[in-house]
Amino acid sequence: MSYDRLVTPYEAQIGDIPYDIYPRPSFRRDSYFSLNGTWELRVGEYNGDITVPFPPESRLSGVGRITGEGDILVYRRAFTLPEGFVRGRVLLHFGGCDNIASVYLNDTFIGGHVGGYLPFTFDITDSLAEENVIRVEVTDSLDPEYPYGKQRHRRGGMWYTPVSGIWQSVWCESVPDGYIEDIRVTPTLSSVRFEVKGGMEKKTLTVDGKSHTFTGECYTLEVEDPVLWSPENPYLYDFTLSSGEDRVESYFALRTVEVKDGKINLNGEPYYFHGLLDQGYYSDGIFLPATPSGYEDDILRMKECGFNTLRKHIKVEPELFYYYCDKHGMIVFQDMVNSGRYNFIIDTALPTLGLRRGITHRASGKRREEFHRCADGMMDHLYNHPCVCYYTIFNEGWGQFDADENYKRFKAKDPTRIYDATSGWFKEKLSDVESDHVYFKPYKVKERSARPRILSEYGGFSCRVQGHCYNTDKTYGYSKPTEDTAEFEDTVLAAFERDIIPAIQMGLNGDILTQLSDVEDEINGLITYDRRVIKVHPAKMKAKAEEIYNAFKNS
Repeated sequence: MSYDRLVTPYEAQIGDIPYDIYPRPSFRRDSYFSLNGTWELRVGEYNGDITVPFPPESRLSGVGRITGEGDILVYRRAFTLPEGFVRGRVLLHFGGCDNIASVYLNDTFIGGHVGGYLPFTFDITDSLAEENVIRVEVTDSLDPEYPYGKQRHRRGGMWYTPVSGIWQSVWCESVPDGYIEDIRVTPTLSSVRFEVKGGMEKKTLTVDGKSHTFTGECYTLEVEDPVLWSPENPYLYDFTLSSGEDRVESYFALRTVEVKDGKINLNGEPYYFHGLLDQGYYSDGIFLPATPSGYEDDILRMKECGFNTLRKHIKVEPELFYYYCDKHGMIVFQDMVNSGRYNFIIDTALPTLGLRRGITHRASGKRREEFHRCADGMMDHLYNHPCVCYYTIFNEGWGQFDADENYKRFKAKDPTRIYDATSGWFKEKLSDVESDHVYFKPYKVKERSARPRILSEYGGFSCRVQGHCYNTDKTYGYSKPTEDTAEFEDTVLAAFERDIIPAIQMGLNGDILTQLSDVEDEINGLITYDRRVIKVHPAKMKAKAEEIYNAFKNS
C-alpha cells in the first residue's frame, strides 16, 4: 500500500515552481507573484523543506507524513517582491489551507482563517518590508464540527488519506487604492447582470470590443445575437472591467437551469445529465494533481466517453477545475462538504436494507454555523461559473440536519441552481429532485415522480489493473472485482442498457455512475488512480451515451 509506485504522467511536467499559473481565471489581473515552491516546515519530529502547494501527506510535497491530530504545522518562507511590483496595495492569497490557519508577516499577525476548502485573502501592505518572512501556523484535527468530506485518520474503503496544511497556490498581487474586490455575474438567455463590489464610482465594461460606461454597483448588459452555453457548445464571452487604475479580465456565459414540467431544463429545454462521481483525489498530490493538466485531462477524457456531467463529491476544487469545466463544457453537480460523525449502521447498512426515512443527525450550534458558513462561502465562490448547475446539500445522511430548512435557506440564497436536498435516502419533503442511490442490484423505477428523478449514485463496478493499484492487498468496490477490462466495460455498458435507458421512460432525468477514477482502495473508476490506464473504450462509451440521450429526447 503506497503512493510511491503510482506515478502519474503529470509529475514529469512540474516546472521549477509548481502551479506557476494564475490561479483565478475568472478574475485576472496582470499582477501576479507566486509563492509556490520550497518552504520550511516544522511539524512533530519533522523539520525540513516542503514543496507548496502539495499537502505534507503527499509524495510530491517531499514530506509524505500523516499529520497527527494534535500537531501544529508551522510553514515559513522568505521572499522579496520584484522591483516595481507594488502599485498601491498588496494582497496575499491562499487558495486553500486545511483547516485552521494563522498567518504572520515579519512577525506581525495578519489574520486567520477557518475551513479547508475555500480561498482567503489578506491585505499585507502595511506589514511589508524590503525582505519579508511569512509564517503560517495550521492545525487540523478532523474535528467533525467542521466540514471534512471523505478524509479519515483511519483511512480505508470509501474513506481516504486526510490532508492538512497548505494544499493550493499561495500568491501575491498588487492593486491600486480603490480596487475592484469582486464581480457577481447573473445571466439570462439574452442578458447578464453585473454586480460590482469595490472600485471607483465610474466603471467601464468591455465585451466584444464594445465599451459600456456606468456608475454605481450594478449594470445589466443586453447581448446582441446571444450564443448560449451548453456542454455541446461551451461558448464563453470574455470581458474586462475597468475602474480607476484597476483592470480585471473575466468571462461569462449565457445559461439558465430550472425545473419545468417535471424535468430539468437547460436553457429552456429538457436536458439529460449523464455523469460520473468525481472524488477529486490524485495519486501524486492527493488533493490535487501534479499539474493543472490533471484536471483538464480528466474532463476531456470523460467528454470523449460521452459524459456531460461530473458530480464533484463532497469536495471543493481549486478554481482552475471549474474554469476547465466552463471552457470544455462539463456540467458540475457540486456537493456541499459534510460535517458530523458517520455511523455505518445508521448511514449505510439500514438504508441499504430499505430503511431510509425519518433519520436526522443532531447538530450542535457550532456545527450548524460552520456548515452554513462554509456552504455560503462555496456558493459565493462558485456563483459565476456556468458549469455549476446543481448543488447537493446532504449525501446519504452524512451529517444531515433539518434538510427542509436548509433547502429553503440555500434556494433563497441562490435560486438560479437546482438543489438535491438529500441525495440517496433519508428524504424529507423539500427538494428540486427525487434523488436515488442504488448499488448491489438492478435499478428499477416503479412509478413516475412529480419531480425530476436523478440516479445520483449507482454502479461502483470493480476492476483491478495490476501495477496500477494503490493497495495491492485489499481493494474496495460494489461488485465482485475483475482484472479483465473488457469484462468491466461490458458490465458498465450493460448497466446503461438494462437500468438507465428503461428508467428514462419512467422519468429519469440524469444518472451519476460511480466513478471517474480509482481512489486508494477503491477500484471502481473508469481510469486508474495514477491516470495511466483507461479501462473502457471511449468510442463504445460515447455510442451508448448517444443512445441514452436519444432515449431522453424521445421520452
